[in-house]
Amino acid sequence: MFIAEVGINHNGSLELAKELIDLAVRSKCDVVKFQKRNPDICVPEDQKNKLKETPWGVMTYLDYKKKIEFSEVEYDEIDRYCKTQGIQWTASVWDEDSLVFITQYDIPFIKVPSAKITDIDLLEKIKSTGIKSVMSCGMSTEEEIDVAVKVLDPMAILWCNSSYPAKDSELNLNVIQYLKWKYPSTKIGYSGHEEGISACIVAKTLGAEIIERHITLSRSMWSTDQAASLIYDQTWRLVRDLNKINIWKGETEITVFDSEEKIRKKLR
Repeated sequence: MFIAEVGINHNGSLELAKELIDLAVRSKCDVVKFQKRNPDICVPEDQKNKLKETPWGVMTYLDYKKKIEFSEVEYDEIDRYCKTQGIQWTASVWDEDSLVFITQYDIPFIKVPSAKITDIDLLEKIKSTGIKSVMSCGMSTEEEIDVAVKVLDPMAILWCNSSYPAKDSELNLNVIQYLKWKYPSTKIGYSGHEEGISACIVAKTLGAEIIERHITLSRSMWSTDQAASLIYDQTWRLVRDLNKINIWKGETEITVFDSEEKIRKKLR
């Protein structure tokens, strides 16, 4: 499964969100994902009144977060639009209000962002919905991951590094194999924030069953996540190549294929 993470790259624009959905559809992604927050709850008190320069002028960080947050009107349209385009959608939930909000829609799973895996109350509420969950585990200790998995019992754990963009030397993709050994009954995937697409290919060869990447129309657009996002050309090539990996790996039996016979006769 490939999750195309729109996140907040829509910058509060429904039309831009639709263009990103279109990008995901053209790239043959399986799910497009957003983020849902109640800024009054999620923004720390010491950050709320800090001033931030934005394309809409200087405003407090809280006002900025509210400006880019979609309401029920926008999500109703996202739900309708995704159905017409033939792609599923879901969202990361950052608080209990957002969890209640997002469960009114027919979503394939609830995403738990790395930042929230130590919020035990939220994890318990997510578990109580009966909806499958996928949990990222960036910037987390092994002990924190263990506790979250015990509470949530997620359908999948996505290994990741939460830097934007992540350094190549800090991806530690071999952890994917360790997580597969440690949680044999749980799907293990990879949520990438690095530049380029090659690490995701390696992640799948190491056993990642789910790949998640941020998508954007242009990395030069304004927003904190754009630099770690993939444009259309990268996204469709990544999805194409991920789908070919098992074909490329083939069988373990040494075989002379029919397509080689003519060359074999000529060159031998």
